Amino acid sequence: MPFTLTMPKLSPTMEGGTIVKWHKKEGDQVKEGDLLFEVATDKATVEHNALDGGFLRKVLIPEGEEALVNQAVAIFTETQEESIEGYKPEGIKEEEKAPSPQEGEKAPSSESPKKEGRQMAQVSFPIEPPLENYTFEFDTGMGERLAASPLAKKLAKEKGVDLTSVKGSGPDGRVMSRDLDLAQPNTPATFGRKGAPSERPGSYSEEAMSPMRKAIGAKLQASKTFIPHFYIQQDIDVEAMITLREQLKAGGIKVTFNDFIMRATALALKEHPVINSGFDAEGSKIVRFKTIDIAVAVSIDEGLITPIVRHVDYKNLGQISAEVKHLATLAKEGKLEPHQYRGGSFTLSNLGMFGIHDFQAIINPPQVSILSVGGMRDTPVVKEGKVVPGKRMMLSLSSDHRVVDGADGARFIVTLQKYLENPTILLI
Repeated sequence: MPFTLTMPKLSPTMEGGTIVKWHKKEGDQVKEGDLLFEVATDKATVEHNALDGGFLRKVLIPEGEEALVNQAVAIFTETQEESIEGYKPEGIKEEEKAPSPQEGEKAPSSESPKKEGRQMAQVSFPIEPPLENYTFEFDTGMGERLAASPLAKKLAKEKGVDLTSVKGSGPDGRVMSRDLDLAQPNTPATFGRKGAPSERPGSYSEEAMSPMRKAIGAKLQASKTFIPHFYIQQDIDVEAMITLREQLKAGGIKVTFNDFIMRATALALKEHPVINSGFDAEGSKIVRFKTIDIAVAVSIDEGLITPIVRHVDYKNLGQISAEVKHLATLAKEGKLEPHQYRGGSFTLSNLGMFGIHDFQAIINPPQVSILSVGGMRDTPVVKEGKVVPGKRMMLSLSSDHRVVDGADGARFIVTLQKYLENPTILLI
């Protein structure tokens, strides 16, 4: 008899997923454990294997389309000859999509409606209120179709001026010869009709949000809305860290500045466990994490994901470096397993590689703190009463004031500064 395959829940926060690829086609026999399809969830692209055997008779959600958890994605039968005529798939029904703003509206033609005199076109498009009912009107006349008197055109050509740079004073806005005194020179830099862009003013396109982008938006909007953030910043000296890294590199040991920061952060968290905490909003309880597991923000095409390095305080720079590189590679390939991105007691976000001076990150709940790292920069500093060249880096700590007080954050940042400005401690 026919039976329905529904979209499985592949992560705790998953509400839906996009079918990336079907590995079986209609009519194929599917055995228990066979790779059936790949689905892009809110966290990663995950392979789904068949739990039951049968014959794939109809694909209900094709590649590239999204399905909600428990929504029917395919119809199976136990034998190849069974009929599926009249069979109604089980599972939840697809939510009715809100009508597109353009639904039922005729797309604007690439040709402007003809009018007497100058050619004009009207384009109305949906924008969020209060502008949703506005109509934008613009001139679509090009080159010789510009409304201008023959004499004005002749004189403009002789004088080398741009007719489009002046407002006509004749009937229906026609440019007259008397208007040319106010016209601008016709140079390559002048925005004229012949050099006008092909896109109409106000043109735009829309694209659907990926499951990951939806999850990021919902989670961080809630974080910024309900968590009382406060921020502490400290500008630190990184000359010693740069020197130590060069020495290690000369000895064949390659580590990044982010590896130093990870190691220093873990040691600072060990000294200040209040920062290595979480908050249970439903139960209004403070969560004290017993291990130091640092999530590292990694940017991928679909959005942002935070793979986790476990027990960072027990790992040396080389181990941290190797693990971060491995997790970042898996994240960019969409191959992270749930245990590699689920959990974490603290998050580190580094935009230094983009040359960003400083920024304040949004807390990743249920954690209560996140560290933002800016780029290294050359700047004058005062040493022994003299102004000399220096290397500095900005650290910013965002914390949840329900759990962390200002003094707690300050003590943590000062300890972190101590480790980074005296990096040989990190080698022990």
